[in-house]
Amino acid sequence: MAESTSPKRPADKESVGERTGDQVIRLDSEREQRRANVVIDNDELEAPVALEPAALEAPSREPQPRQAPVAAVAPGPVKPRRSLTRPVLFALLPVALIVGGYYYVTGGQVMTTDNAYIQAQSLGVSTDVSGTVREIDVHENQAVKKGDVLFRLRPASFETALAAAQAQLGTVRNQVLTLQASYQQSLAQIEQAEADIPYYEAAFQRQQDLLKTSTASKASFDSAQHDLVAARQKVSVAKSQAQATLAQLGGDANQPVEKNPFYLQAQSGVDDARRNLDDAIVKAPFDGIVTNVDALQVGKYLPASQPAFGLVSSTDLWIAAEPKETELTYVRPGQTATISVDTYPGAVWHGTVASISPASSSSFSLLPAQNTTGNWVKVVQRIPMRVTVDDIGGKPPLRGGMSVVVDIDTGHARGLPDFITNLIKSFGQKS
Repeated sequence: MAESTSPKRPADKESVGERTGDQVIRLDSEREQRRANVVIDNDELEAPVALEPAALEAPSREPQPRQAPVAAVAPGPVKPRRSLTRPVLFALLPVALIVGGYYYVTGGQVMTTDNAYIQAQSLGVSTDVSGTVREIDVHENQAVKKGDVLFRLRPASFETALAAAQAQLGTVRNQVLTLQASYQQSLAQIEQAEADIPYYEAAFQRQQDLLKTSTASKASFDSAQHDLVAARQKVSVAKSQAQATLAQLGGDANQPVEKNPFYLQAQSGVDDARRNLDDAIVKAPFDGIVTNVDALQVGKYLPASQPAFGLVSSTDLWIAAEPKETELTYVRPGQTATISVDTYPGAVWHGTVASISPASSSSFSLLPAQNTTGNWVKVVQRIPMRVTVDDIGGKPPLRGGMSVVVDIDTGHARGLPDFITNLIKSFGQKS
């Protein structure tokens, strides 16, 4: 029993040692494989050498001969690729400087300001007659054309006044015709009185001759003399009446009645009454949009000249801009302008510089700045400028108060900087 068991112990120890060595070899192989897989090369490193599959197999119980560990193939040196970014940037730098310098020298022709807003003609619609509102023919924010009816007043009182004026005109016409007839009557009286004078003169002369011969009495002579004087006085009175009538006829008895001063005065009363009646119907004076219509209600008594509601023009628009005084160096009236409205991105209007104010906005303030004070600070002033809009038709609607950006083409390039210009001049003078 002892002999049979003793030789087996060394064999067990040897097998255990062989298994331990196999595990060590396998672990070394796995480490080498991980180390080879960690090395990464960008398209230049060769693929790592694959380990033998025998090293990765599970350990066998049977004794195997020891194998030397497989050495991993070391990667070769990596050759860096040369980048072209830096040479390209160095090549483009002078090109960019030249292009930028060109645009700087040739640019600066456009003066741009965003301190600009749309202005529109607006007024408070009113009438110069007083009356009660009968009807309102428009609603809030309605677009109207010139001549459209906005609202009406009750016409009864104005129609009555017109009828009275027309009746007065007829009365004056009859009076003028009466004056013309009176003048003709005065002329007839003058002729009759002048025709009687020769008779009374002859009678007077007869009585005078008889008185000299003592044939006629003194009483008969005095009666003949009185009749002659009375006849002559009738001629004078008739002429005076004719002159007075002629003066009332305007100095021309044959003048048409329609040109007589009394008739013209009465006609003006008729025209005024008719105008008041027409003013009872209020119409739009220009194309635009009505606003604040709700302030007027039917049945309200509207005094003369009191605004009923507002009317803003849709055609008479302009740009009120206030650029800085340093930006107006080369801006002149008549220069073209490009207008961009913040409300309509991408839409462009064209205009013209209409006028430039002769003074800054602060000059018209209630308390202008006094620059003679001790704590004086220089502030860049803004000069009001008006730009007309030339192509309103066919574009989105413009409304008063909208913010815009105005670009004015002054036609004056920026040019070279002053120090370069002076340097060139100095070199030219030296040469």
